[in-house]
Amino acid sequence: MLPSRVEIGESVILQRLNDEAVLLNMSNQQYYGLNDTGTRMWELLMELGEPSKVVTQLQEEYSVPSATLQADLETLVGELLQAGLLRATSPTV
Repeated sequence: MLPSRVEIGESVILQRLNDEAVLLNMSNQQYYGLNDTGTRMWELLMELGEPSKVVTQLQEEYSVPSATLQADLETLVGELLQAGLLRATSPTV
């Protein structure tokens, strides 16, 4: 299940390499490589902050079923949370 909001973790650096990206958590030296789709998901997470809005935007950009996008985003967000590259935040009121 996706958190309602996410934000970048502390001490995280992003390095873009063409359409791909590498994220590095400077506090624990953990890194994570993103392909072009993962990089787009990251960009939208940083822009929109709400994974549910990211799924909606991705549906407009890709010809992929919503359930597939949701599952892929859940996997990515879970891995990024575990690596300390993202953190779940409380919804703004």
